[in-house]
Amino acid sequence: MRHQIKVFLIIAALFSAQNSFSQSLDEDRLWKHLEYLASDEMKGRESGTKENLLARDYIVDQFEEMGLDSQYPDFLQEFRFTDRRSQKSIEGYNVVAFVPGTESKKIIVVTAHFDHVGIGRPNAQGDSIYNGSDDNASGTAALIEMARYFSENPPQHSMLFAALDAEEKGLQGAKALVQDFPFGLEQVLLNVNMDMISRNDKNEIYVSGTYHYPEYKDILEESARESKAKLMLGHDIPGTGSDDWTRSSDHAAFFEEKVPHLYFGVEDHEDYHQPSDEVREKDKDFFFDVAELILNCLKNIDQKGSNL
Repeated sequence: MRHQIKVFLIIAALFSAQNSFSQSLDEDRLWKHLEYLASDEMKGRESGTKENLLARDYIVDQFEEMGLDSQYPDFLQEFRFTDRRSQKSIEGYNVVAFVPGTESKKIIVVTAHFDHVGIGRPNAQGDSIYNGSDDNASGTAALIEMARYFSENPPQHSMLFAALDAEEKGLQGAKALVQDFPFGLEQVLLNVNMDMISRNDKNEIYVSGTYHYPEYKDILEESARESKAKLMLGHDIPGTGSDDWTRSSDHAAFFEEKVPHLYFGVEDHEDYHQPSDEVREKDKDFFFDVAELILNCLKNIDQKGSNL
């Protein structure tokens, strides 16, 4: 009998190890979000356009459907900024949802910008719509489904999910969120930012930030151990010019306020800020793998982050 118990425990342990990276996100929903946000109908989601508002309302509808809370009326944090090029005053909107934690008073802030650059110079094929599939419909789609996951699986830390506007206009949405944060910034354990997470021919996704916050290295590597996508640490060493991503996306607004961050993104590719940044069927597996990897990182940080 004792031998049978030992065998059962070994089998159970093996089964648990094999399923330590089990699928948690709905792939159909993820792909549906990506296809809609990066469709021609959205015309590039430039801040200040009606198509940007369509994208905003789509995210609001998703959060409402989940029954999430927010610290802002109708999930919307409004802000104004001056466009650097046109010098026009533009009204922007962050879409913010909140999932209360079960134990810690600390907050993990998950961000992804939903705007892109809109309509621009046509390419050789005459396409002038800059769809922004990778940049950053991908991060927005993942954020929506991660909010759904944690609404159904309550985290220890509270989690604030912010789909940010006007990143392409100078991180305006992130700056507005930090300036009018609904809690004290000292309560924020970490900002996890996603910007361009769906396209890489080497199957690599980078996480930037561990140079500044080395305490997260082990937990990130552990979280990625079973992933099909390759998690690369780097792009965060000061003095390396454009190779340093510390200020390259919305996490910079948190960094400036001395709030720790981890930024997930791929290296620039030939479709970056081009009309050719469209949804591609061949990117589907990589996108799903990366979204699951980041979710796994979030789950482990939630469980262990306050003890780092």
